[in-house]
Amino acid sequence: MSLRALLARLRPQRTIRPTRDGWWCLGAAIGLGFAAVNTANNLLYLLASLLLALIVVSGILSEQSLRRLRVRTALPEEIYAERPSRLGARVLNRKRRLPSYSVALEAGECRLYIARLAAGAERLVTWEATFATRGRQRLPGMRLVTRFPFGLFLKAGRVVLDDEVLVFPAVHPLDAAWRRRLTAGSTRSLRRRGRGHDLYNLREYRAGDDHRLIHWRSSAKTGTLTVREMEAETATNTRIVLVGDGRRDAVRLEAALSEAASLAVHLLGGGAAVALAGPGIDVGPGRGRTHQHRLLSALALYDPATAGPPAGRRTAGMSEIEVTLG
Repeated sequence: MSLRALLARLRPQRTIRPTRDGWWCLGAAIGLGFAAVNTANNLLYLLASLLLALIVVSGILSEQSLRRLRVRTALPEEIYAERPSRLGARVLNRKRRLPSYSVALEAGECRLYIARLAAGAERLVTWEATFATRGRQRLPGMRLVTRFPFGLFLKAGRVVLDDEVLVFPAVHPLDAAWRRRLTAGSTRSLRRRGRGHDLYNLREYRAGDDHRLIHWRSSAKTGTLTVREMEAETATNTRIVLVGDGRRDAVRLEAALSEAASLAVHLLGGGAAVALAGPGIDVGPGRGRTHQHRLLSALALYDPATAGPPAGRRTAGMSEIEVTLG
């Protein structure tokens, strides 16, 4: 057996500490015990025994409440920096007959309380967390705790939910200048209906149409309800090129990676094929959610200290957008 495995076995499964009421109970038991020994008063012996029995029963019931509880993470597919993410944990009671009472998942000020978890049952608890930076981040870690049954002691298990997650760069809506730039470079010859911002056509209202698209001025002129049909946003297949390495200005680097991520998400949402190139990065063109995950992962893991030479391959038939890393 290795030393690490031996230390893991010797490490206690639970930690326990008295609450404020628990300290009062311990102090009262010790005080009554000394008084009983000094006075030989049977009533004092009885009271001290009752308090000690209360402490023993509290330890047994709290251990039963935490025994055979398992916790599994339930994480979203995509986590973005500077954006609240809904994280989750599944708490499973693997005991056959006995339920667990008054348990909580706790990490700092975050406390997720479960009043009762039946035998064999599973409960999903969720909370929000915001990651300030991109890259590989470790969850803060949580542990199962209970004050059951009398609130005299706080018993806690080992730290769980300390998994490592990949946080994508912050993604923001593109400003008007970027939208005009992308629109100027897009192909406008093929116009089609969609959910863009430009007007495609006016037609009569049909059941189920969005009331917000009613064109009231035309409706007043014709005497019938008229709705607007919007033109689908078109986007040119684009290769995003990261220029520089970002070693001099960390703030500019993070802003540039966020800008590149926002461009990629916007273009992919418009149906364009997007490629990504930069120092040590060369992601070929593609579409869809899987390709978006690939692009954002490359941006999230970019490290200027280990970045390789700039990718020089140019993809035919694609426009290029340069983003300066600093």
